[in-house]
Amino acid sequence: MPRNIVVIFGASNILWMVFAVSQNVKVEIVPEDKMIAQIGDSASLTCSAPDCESSLSFSWRTQIDSPLNGKVKTNGTRSTLVMNPVSFENEHSYLCTVSCGNLKGERGIQVEIYSFPKDPEIHWSSLPEVGKPVTVRCLVPDVYPVEKLEIELLKDNHSMVSQNFLELIDIKSKETKSLEFTFTPTEEDIGKAIVCQATLIIDGQPSVKTTPEKMQVYISPKDPVISVNPSTSLQEGDSVMMTCTSEGLPAPQISWSKKLDNGDQQLLSGNATLTLIAMRMEDSGIYVCEGVNPVGTNRKEVELTVQVAPRDTTISVNPSSTLEEGSSVNMTCSSDGFPAPKILWSKKLRDGNLEPLSENTTLTLTSTKMEDSGIYVCDGINQAGINRKEVELIIQAAPKDLQLIAFPSESVKEGDTVIISCTCGNVPPTLIILKKKAETGDTVLKSTDGAYTIHRARLADAGVYECESKNEIGLQLRSITLDVKGRESNKDYFSSELLVLYCASSLIIPAIGVIIYFARKANMRGSYSLVDAQKSKV
Repeated sequence: MPRNIVVIFGASNILWMVFAVSQNVKVEIVPEDKMIAQIGDSASLTCSAPDCESSLSFSWRTQIDSPLNGKVKTNGTRSTLVMNPVSFENEHSYLCTVSCGNLKGERGIQVEIYSFPKDPEIHWSSLPEVGKPVTVRCLVPDVYPVEKLEIELLKDNHSMVSQNFLELIDIKSKETKSLEFTFTPTEEDIGKAIVCQATLIIDGQPSVKTTPEKMQVYISPKDPVISVNPSTSLQEGDSVMMTCTSEGLPAPQISWSKKLDNGDQQLLSGNATLTLIAMRMEDSGIYVCEGVNPVGTNRKEVELTVQVAPRDTTISVNPSSTLEEGSSVNMTCSSDGFPAPKILWSKKLRDGNLEPLSENTTLTLTSTKMEDSGIYVCDGINQAGINRKEVELIIQAAPKDLQLIAFPSESVKEGDTVIISCTCGNVPPTLIILKKKAETGDTVLKSTDGAYTIHRARLADAGVYECESKNEIGLQLRSITLDVKGRESNKDYFSSELLVLYCASSLIIPAIGVIIYFARKANMRGSYSLVDAQKSKV
């Protein structure tokens, strides 16, 4: 129905214009046939009667007596209708009437309008990325009439899609039309031209506007590659250089950061190479390389370990390093370093070697014995070194196995030598005190290693001797009684036995002298005869 109305309206315009040309006075309009004007521009119609020599008057009106939507300027033999700006209300058939004296003349002209003010626009649903579907959109703004519009999308001069908008609308308006096409870019598309082309038929002739765009095809960053020199395991004070690379289009921007304990990241560098010098234990951790370009982000992590040799090894003993036999003790060892040092407990033997005991931080001894005394060693060990600390554990017991003896005997004679000795089986040795008991008070004896020597015992040395062995735990006592016998009186020296011995010795001595005399004589003569000796005496 709307199309039929347009046809009828167009036919009536033609008849009206033919009628309007009928005249007695020659009327000219510039332009002659019709005017094509773009909405928003300025346009003018000029009416004149060049052959009129009388006074002139001009009048303008539209076919359906609508407002002119313009301004009329008359100057002598000319009258101009100015439409500024051109709008939908100017799409009419205009009639110029000229009065020249008693004569009149008229001429009509059709004004057609259109809107095609801007070049097409290219829009992307996202940045074109290799391997990922993307939609390109060609947008043509403020077009009138849209039924005469065609849009086409081309890639590398090859049409991808096109569309005609053959629509009839009841209300005149400028419209924005668009055309979309979805495809998956490849690396071969890099640098190719995408062209958005819009064609509007104006007065039977195509008006073409194009917008070309060179395709920027992106490749998101690929997995970064990290190289670490000299190693991810370092010693305190070392230096390290880490280099990160990542492929992509455009080339990814590389940055380095470090993961913090709270999960955040501390930016360290915007360069591909990160150099750390004079490393400390605090520099250990996870370092993140991140490659970024307009279509994506990719990251990779590397863990650095700064090894610190064990140091400040300490031992705490609870309740004390000096204990009573049978009690328990906890010895706890700690050592600073990175990685955290491994603890090794051992005991130093008499030959200097170490006897491994435990790899736990705390070494517990229960129901301790005297043989548990000694030097205990704690070693803090990691890959960077070793640090040692020692503690001496002393197990004490109340004195026991106390022995007190008199040598050679507890009963001696006056003038003899006697040693009184006191010994205790405790290790370590206990304090030993030797005393001689008396009613008037005890006498502490000056002993050496628990031994006291009496030279030439006297009767006064007889009595009770006591040994006291004590330590912090307790004491033990032992005592003996020393008996010193005096020598017998002078009469006892001339007993019958001694008298016989005295007489025998008085006879033996002269006899020995006679024998020696004759022996010497015999030596002088070479022989000896007892008979001859007797004869000589006779």
